[in-house]
Amino acid sequence: MKVGIPKERRANESRVAATPESVKKLKGLGLDVVVESGAGAPSHFADQDYAAAGAEIGTQAAALGADIVLKVMRPTDEELPQLKRGAMLAAILAPYADKSAAAKYATAGVNTFAMEFMPRITRAQSMDVLSSQSNLAGYKAVIDAAAAYGRAFPMMMTAAGTIAPARAFIMGVGVAGLQAIATAKRLGAIVSATDVRAATKEQVQSLGGTFVMVEDEESKQAETSGGYAKEMSAAYKQKQAALIAETIKKQDIVITTALIPGRPAPVLVTEEMVRSMKPGSIIVDLAAEQGGNCPLTKPGETIQVNGVTIIGTLNLAGRLSADASSLYSRNLFNFLAPLIDKTTKALKIDWNDEIIKGTCLTRDGEVVHASVKAA
Repeated sequence: MKVGIPKERRANESRVAATPESVKKLKGLGLDVVVESGAGAPSHFADQDYAAAGAEIGTQAAALGADIVLKVMRPTDEELPQLKRGAMLAAILAPYADKSAAAKYATAGVNTFAMEFMPRITRAQSMDVLSSQSNLAGYKAVIDAAAAYGRAFPMMMTAAGTIAPARAFIMGVGVAGLQAIATAKRLGAIVSATDVRAATKEQVQSLGGTFVMVEDEESKQAETSGGYAKEMSAAYKQKQAALIAETIKKQDIVITTALIPGRPAPVLVTEEMVRSMKPGSIIVDLAAEQGGNCPLTKPGETIQVNGVTIIGTLNLAGRLSADASSLYSRNLFNFLAPLIDKTTKALKIDWNDEIIKGTCLTRDGEVVHASVKAA
């Protein structure tokens, strides 16, 4: 069987779905690999390195026409017709962002797997693309904030006087938020964090942060069985907003990370809160691609409002393209490896497996994922 690695063509995408390291592993499974010429260039992987790992360097048509196609982002309308019927496609498919996409994949006869739907179970941890990419995004958010901030992060004792440490507030304590806390702490900031899930309090404190949250009966039930944050009631949001409003006034750096799968990003930082912040403060909105956690955020832009800088960079993980691609390609390999029959070297998919049922979007010309069909 042949695995195709096409070049990513969507805007702001610099990652690639395979590295020379993962190509070697794919070859070890008995698979042939074709990499589109230049696919790895934005992530600093050269064609000759792929060739040395055993890949064939080919055209876009050759990569998209393979039996198994691995991508970072969903195919464009120009790419989709080049996938052959019966092929397997694994990528971040974002079916909620383009509600017609799933039907298009079904019509094309492609068996698609949405990697962002990976179940939050122990066996799938090494395949979890959201975690691997969010980890990098949380780190990069703090680095970008530090670069934009006109002062130092750590306390500095000098002969001319003492420089006070920056105060960083992380909103949302998922994978990105935890990495942001750790990074801001390493840079010397005084860090606090908030989340609707009371269970994250210990995680924040273990990283040296202070936890900020309205703790009541509703907050104890604020996590889904899948490990995601639930949408909270209007009454709870009002109480939490009042607490956050007082907290934000004292902050120099605010990083928002809250996303709810399949829904617009919840508003965490209101316009009023922004205007209460000190001039020179920084907001980094990791939810910019889904509308932003701040209504003033402009996706893909950095703006200033009343002296506060709001950074709405898209695809933060992609700005660390080499590391992001390395982690993503390992996620894909770990997902694909159990599906290859050791004897025939062909796909042997257990359609009843929890991981397959959780990620499979279309199969044999039909949309099969229940939540996507409902949407």
